[in-house]
Amino acid sequence: MIRSTQAQKAERLRAARRLLAKKIGMAEAALVLSRESGLSLRQAYRYLEVAKSRERLLPAPQPSVTLSLKMPADLAQKLQTHATASRLSASEVMRRAVAAYLASVREDG
Repeated sequence: MIRSTQAQKAERLRAARRLLAKKIGMAEAALVLSRESGLSLRQAYRYLEVAKSRERLLPAPQPSVTLSLKMPADLAQKLQTHATASRLSASEVMRRAVAAYLASVREDG
């Protein structure tokens, strides 16, 4: 089974929110969402329920780009160990680390 990407989930939630805004019934909205997004009816209902319960929509994720970098082997091992222990991907750990670093650099001037 292939998992949905965050971008797909965000778009499906937006579609669900648009359908709910049209004031059509849940059954009809689920059918439309199912057909348009290639979801089962059960999945469509889940997206509609989540869209109904949230006050704001999730921000659209920005597309990712591949970035290659080199680092010492021991640092790469520490990164992987930390990522595994945190139940995150190494990419997510790096994204967070770079974002935190850039935020601190902006604050320092």
